[in-house]
Amino acid sequence: MGYLKSFFTFSWDIIKVAAIALVLAGLVRYFLVQPFFVEGASMEPNFEDGEYLLIDEISYYFKTIEREEVIVFHYPLDTSKYYIKRVIGLPNETVEIKNGGVVIYNDDNPDGFSIDENYLPREGITTGDVKKKLGRNEYFVLGDNRLASSDSRQWGILPRNDIVGRVWVRAWPVAKAAMF
Repeated sequence: MGYLKSFFTFSWDIIKVAAIALVLAGLVRYFLVQPFFVEGASMEPNFEDGEYLLIDEISYYFKTIEREEVIVFHYPLDTSKYYIKRVIGLPNETVEIKNGGVVIYNDDNPDGFSIDENYLPREGITTGDVKKKLGRNEYFVLGDNRLASSDSRQWGILPRNDIVGRVWVRAWPVAKAAMF
């Protein structure tokens, strides 16, 4: 009888540990880190189709979104879809695309400045003729593959509420694994 009681006690302990582990994993998955698969060519060569990323969903509650960070967000025209892009324009700035480049106007730089986009291929140009003034909780995002990206040049500004989080880890392929 003692063996049977020990077996049931041991089994009950295993069930409790498994249940706690599942609850903790669920909390991490839904509130802290979210997996994301890159689809398409809009972020090449930096992020390629089929790569598996982990998205940090919590840091933007404690820090501001910064220019040039790569984020995942709900596509504003269909919030059931997720997009990955790079932040170019921040709240209360004006973003102008002209002559193949990007110029940012803000309170510190009323005459504008060009951002050093060293993550783009050398031959990369930014097509379009766009000038957008961003509001208090609005962002301007672009894909790294400017010739193959649907981004703020086409569909407009990105509301802060649509941002899911920033790219934190590239987990797959293992040979290209990295933290950002």
